[in-house]
Amino acid sequence: MKEKKEKRVMADLWSNVGPALATFMFFRSVYESYFPQDLISRYINKVLSYFYPYVTITFPEFKTEGFYERSKVFGYIERYLSSSASTQATSLLANGVRGSTEYVVLSMGHYEKVIDIYKGIRLEWSSYKHSPSKQTINWGGKEVDKRLFDLKFHKKHLEVVTKHYLKHVVEEGKRIYKKEKKRRLYTNNKSDDWDDDKWSYVTWKHPSTFETMALAPKMKQEIIDDLIAFRNAKDYYMKIGKAWKHGYLLYGPPGTGKSSTIAAMANLMEYDVYDIELTTVKDNSDLRKLLIDTTSKSIIVIEDIDCSLDLTGKRSAEEEESSSDDEDDIPIPNKAKKKEKKSEEVTLSGLLNFVDGLWSAIGEERIMIFTTNHVEKLDLALIRRGRMDMHIELSYCCFEAFKVLARNYLQLESHLLFSKIECLLAETKITPAHVGENLMPKSAKDNAEVCLQRLIETLETAKEEARLKTMEQHKPRAAERNEKTMIKKIRRQLNRLFKK
Repeated sequence: MKEKKEKRVMADLWSNVGPALATFMFFRSVYESYFPQDLISRYINKVLSYFYPYVTITFPEFKTEGFYERSKVFGYIERYLSSSASTQATSLLANGVRGSTEYVVLSMGHYEKVIDIYKGIRLEWSSYKHSPSKQTINWGGKEVDKRLFDLKFHKKHLEVVTKHYLKHVVEEGKRIYKKEKKRRLYTNNKSDDWDDDKWSYVTWKHPSTFETMALAPKMKQEIIDDLIAFRNAKDYYMKIGKAWKHGYLLYGPPGTGKSSTIAAMANLMEYDVYDIELTTVKDNSDLRKLLIDTTSKSIIVIEDIDCSLDLTGKRSAEEEESSSDDEDDIPIPNKAKKKEKKSEEVTLSGLLNFVDGLWSAIGEERIMIFTTNHVEKLDLALIRRGRMDMHIELSYCCFEAFKVLARNYLQLESHLLFSKIECLLAETKITPAHVGENLMPKSAKDNAEVCLQRLIETLETAKEEARLKTMEQHKPRAAERNEKTMIKKIRRQLNRLFKK
């Protein structure tokens, strides 16, 4: 009897569940029709804001539209809070500058808070990080936590904070950043070492300037004017729809000042320098990653580009010969190995995309410089206008360049020997580096006249060597002319004999 009663109770219970669910769904649909969810949320938020009158602004470390670039605003806030964090926070993060251990930036540890007072307004800064399992980004092959700063304040100060305080924080952060910042010379690491950093650097200390450069004054001024025009042309580049970058090709014999010109350009513009060694770059993809990891306001340099890799777009003679062989004679594993090797190289196409492709527009205010001793070896597509906007030929030393060197090395503005040197320079090809070597005093006894006389002797020797070389080159031609003259004489004599 007891079991039958329990079964009857359960049956009655389940028979009532269906109508109850139907009634609930009916009232829910009516409720959602007359009381929309967004309306309810709005009123709930108003009620909550009445009891919790604070506003929170979040500043992520990386730009929200892409995980390749670190937010500049986040960096400025980090600099601004560094002094407050060091006195208020109990946990600090020592963030080293990438590629160096010269100095660190102290900032709040995760989940730390510091208080800032601005015009009597109390503002609370907090530091957080997202969960590594879900909110991490891939930076150079390893996971990096996404950090963020939260700024909390009373909502009645919203206008002051958004219009004045944030501007104050960014400007002060910029000032601190510029004060701490030292310009750097970067070099790329091997692709296999990218678990740490793509670039390593040393502090930039090159003393070269355009005032000390041994260049003709007209060329020097043209370069300076072009650089300044580029630096002030952000709006113009935006207007014409081009990436804010500029290209220079420096070419000429060794010792004519290509590297010194790059240093002078970097010092004038106050840019960092990224010196790329192409032989350590694995392939086109790694070359693109290097570009992504450079900063704005920088000079990207590839020196002796004609020696770094084959940029002619032609295959070598060995490859041509091997490709002409019968395919049946080549084992399949070897063919696969050759294809793999070919895919793991920086190609001309990859370099062109690096200079002027879609990814070249990442960042802004960049200068790209190629140097070469043999401009005729480079593919015309690589150095065309638009990629290398200005071609600068650095040739042998002229008299104007010599005067700059005399002023640098000997503090001389004029001398009786200058006129003789001017004549010799007009007749001799000698590089500025060679001239500077002769002007440098070799001992404490060497005065200005000794150095100038040594340069004159070097110029006269070079002139004589050039004359002898020219004579050697003309000897075969002279011998050939003499031989032809002798043959003509013999023919004339034979003709006279036959006539008689």
